[in-house]
Amino acid sequence: VPKSKILESTKIAIDIGFRHIDSAYVYQNEKEIGQAIRRKIADGVVKREDIFLTTKLWSTFHRPELVKVGLERSLKNFQLDYVDLYLIHYPMSIKPSEEIYTKNENGKILFETVDLCATWEAMEKCKDVGLVKSIGVSNFNRRLLEMILNKPGLKYKPVCNQVECHPYLNQSKLLDFCKSKDIVLVAYGALGSQRPETWVDQNAPFLLNDPVLCAMAKKHNRSPAQIALCYQVQRGVIALAHSYEENEMKENIQVLEFQLPPEDMEVIDGLNRNFRYFPVNFAVGHPNFPFSDEY
Repeated sequence: VPKSKILESTKIAIDIGFRHIDSAYVYQNEKEIGQAIRRKIADGVVKREDIFLTTKLWSTFHRPELVKVGLERSLKNFQLDYVDLYLIHYPMSIKPSEEIYTKNENGKILFETVDLCATWEAMEKCKDVGLVKSIGVSNFNRRLLEMILNKPGLKYKPVCNQVECHPYLNQSKLLDFCKSKDIVLVAYGALGSQRPETWVDQNAPFLLNDPVLCAMAKKHNRSPAQIALCYQVQRGVIALAHSYEENEMKENIQVLEFQLPPEDMEVIDGLNRNFRYFPVNFAVGHPNFPFSDEY
């Protein structure tokens, strides 16, 4: 979402009925989102407890002594006392600095190896002191999830794992594993991508132009976006739908008004091609890089 539209689009989303707002320190949108939430609270539209606010620990704050520092920066941005869900954004750690991406003189990102179990223990402490209601992870594969789940002295397991997930990358194996551990799978990129050049191959296919989704949308008198979102909801996946257009937001929230028959769900399952819009190539080679053939 363009930074100039974050404040207004967040207020519109709340007015329409959205209550789950997904943010992150690295998105650099926390100040505007916090302002929108506080404005709607002041207007009497919602109470703080009505909003489920997610933000994420950035990779320069993985060292245990920096986890609370990172969360407190986000809370200062929001100007709120707590967040509802705090996630380790990526399992790849970057050397601490005031920059988003710490780089050397040649422009290469300076990664480091941090014990993510120690990071997780610091996340647990943030929950214990009330700065966050729940804690989870993002972009973790099965191996990394098991590392946290099998950690000696685990106090709180991750409540969710937020990963790229859509009909072209349905994450079925990871979803089954998460369900077996009572971990919720949260889908980003649920509608494909708005194709930012920094992250996405400009030759990537447009998910919402897929002929199968388009034909199914016509059959059900819905939009391709609604079909893609409904698919996730019926699988038990929490789908994040990004838009700053009011008509699209209203359309997205209507996904709860209908269901797809089992045969349509199977057809959409067949679209899976293990295609990623967000391959996060900047971190290839890091020992915790999660996007491999393993799930």
